[in-house]
Amino acid sequence: MKSVLIVEDDENIARVLGMRLKKQGYAIYTAHCAISAMEQYHDEVPDVVLMDINLPDGDGFMVAEQFHIACDTKTPPIVFITASRSRTYKQRAFEHGATAYLEKPFESQELSDAIEDAFHKTTYHWNI
Repeated sequence: MKSVLIVEDDENIARVLGMRLKKQGYAIYTAHCAISAMEQYHDEVPDVVLMDINLPDGDGFMVAEQFHIACDTKTPPIVFITASRSRTYKQRAFEHGATAYLEKPFESQELSDAIEDAFHKTTYHWNI
């Protein structure tokens, strides 16, 4: 079964995202901060990461960098999500190897498409 690690500090959003993805047949792991994201990542390397950018103890870019360090140059594809409309965030997400960038709120189909597309990108190299 394909797995998705949801890194989202808002527990309600994480729960809703998890329910949507479970209905699609994915195994779901969740983390609500940067530290727990790293712990979850080391416990069960996911096939795809759904990564919020703003986290209470760091940011999604820092976590993505740590994933990169932990895996040499191969990491699971990352779909970044954020409520911010910052062009800088979007640029930084793709510089950090994002396979997709979604601004909250997004449609269920957008999420499904981004996750499915990410599964076809098994590894990538960093541009940072």
